[in-house]
Amino acid sequence: MSGNNHLAEFTDQNFDEQVLKSDKPVLVDFWATWCGPCRAITPTVEAVAEQFADRTKVGKVNVDENMNVTSRYRITGIPALLLFKNGQVAEQLTGVQSKDAVVKLIERHL
Repeated sequence: MSGNNHLAEFTDQNFDEQVLKSDKPVLVDFWATWCGPCRAITPTVEAVAEQFADRTKVGKVNVDENMNVTSRYRITGIPALLLFKNGQVAEQLTGVQSKDAVVKLIERHL
């Protein structure tokens, strides 16, 4: 199943509004189409987005299409999961993560 109505697409244009000004914690998945591990983690990110839909915002940033946001947060390895709270990076995970690890990451900031 492609497309997940709980998963947002963040871009250079909407990042500040959607992520930094959010009143909920926001999990941002930095990824690229050519990145195998990024594709591997997508079902985990989608599942977490659904599980926490009422309490967090979850979305993806394509690093190839959104260079400003990618360089602002010095993303060098992907997939990178950044958890934003009150406009700041609260925590970061890099590489493929288990669903359990991602759930714990979010729960620490609710």
